[in-house]
Amino acid sequence: MKKIFVLCAAALLFFACGKTVYKDGTYRGKSGVDDTGAWGEIALTLKDSKVTDCVFITRQKDGSIKDENYGKVNGEISSQDFYDKAQLAIRAMEQYRLQFLEKQSLKHLDAVSGATIAYNQFIEAAENALNEAGK
Repeated sequence: MKKIFVLCAAALLFFACGKTVYKDGTYRGKSGVDDTGAWGEIALTLKDSKVTDCVFITRQKDGSIKDENYGKVNGEISSQDFYDKAQLAIRAMEQYRLQFLEKQSLKHLDAVSGATIAYNQFIEAAENALNEAGK
């Protein structure tokens, strides 16, 4: 009886502590759309179950990439406050990418205040890509 208990405990410990093994390659993931119709896309490159490269972009409802022009209207800054908030999200996306490469874990990413939507899109897109890599 004691041997069975020890074997069961060892099996539970093994499965509880086991890490997901990912296949080498580049995997893409996409988030759902937010209230404005925007979404995030990610490409993760994995080697030996580690993320070696990460590219994350978000797109506006019309499919255009949110970049240095995000927050402008017809190429002009019509509201500095809106533009500043939009650009905060762009900078946060880079922080999420760098944190993920460093920490190798979505659970340990720090959200940037004012860029929660980008954070959620990053997490969802990355989880979808990792799910593909784990199949």
